[in-house]
Amino acid sequence: MAHGHKSEEKIVYVGDSRVRKSTKVYLPQDYSAYPGKSEVFIPNFLLKEWMVAVVVLVGILVLVMSDPAPLGYPADPTNTSFIPMPDWYFLFMYQLLKYAYTSDQFVVFGTLIVPGVAFGSLLLAPFLDRGKERRFYRRPIASSLMLLALVTASYLTVVSWSHYQEELKATNTIPEHIKREKELEESVAKGKPAPSPAKQNQLPEIVAANDPGAEVYKKATCVACHGGDLKGNKSAGIPALRGVGDQLSKDDVLGIIKNGRGNMTPQYDVNKKAGLTDDDLNKLAEWISKQKSTQ
Repeated sequence: MAHGHKSEEKIVYVGDSRVRKSTKVYLPQDYSAYPGKSEVFIPNFLLKEWMVAVVVLVGILVLVMSDPAPLGYPADPTNTSFIPMPDWYFLFMYQLLKYAYTSDQFVVFGTLIVPGVAFGSLLLAPFLDRGKERRFYRRPIASSLMLLALVTASYLTVVSWSHYQEELKATNTIPEHIKREKELEESVAKGKPAPSPAKQNQLPEIVAANDPGAEVYKKATCVACHGGDLKGNKSAGIPALRGVGDQLSKDDVLGIIKNGRGNMTPQYDVNKKAGLTDDDLNKLAEWISKQKSTQ
């Protein structure tokens, strides 16, 4: 072994560290002796499956980006007319929980036992059905269970969606994402900016808070139901007075005070007995009619 750069030193090789070129030719394994198998699982079969999965994933991403998910208004816990609905792939479970034998005192059966048996069977299927036969008509048990699962899930999904449509018609309710889409189209047609979802449920500010009619309001019977902040009680069906001037004039408000409207009984005599005069009620009606939106 040489030390330094002296030409007279003798060089002795104690080992060859060079990488040798392999001359072995790779021959794929012969699977003709194994029925139903034609190639190795890793990496051949797994690579093909991975490539197919990538193509499917790209397709799903394209669909998601081309058609964004519809959004409703910001959550409002006081909105009793809202009909909650899960995503389409959970509609069958949603419908299942409507039946008497999977709800109420049997809710554990409907939420844990039934889904646990169903999804647990899917997880155990590859381990329980290990036959070499791949034709579905030669596998009656596995094929029957799969067809039963597909038919059941499809039936429950269709029934759930049909019930939802009937409920919308019965309550005369328009889904929030459709309502928002219509509002957007109307704003674009009128050349106005798109309505802000964050401000959709926000009430306008009180107009003329120092008006004489505001002092009358504090003494009138209106404050008992509509509140001192004029926000009303949506869950009880009592509308807010903020922005009501967009639909009602002074005469309209006076007419409601004298004749009532909907569940509201006439309040004219009650307010007169409370000590309010006709001039006070005129001021009150005029102030309420001033409560308009700033938009």
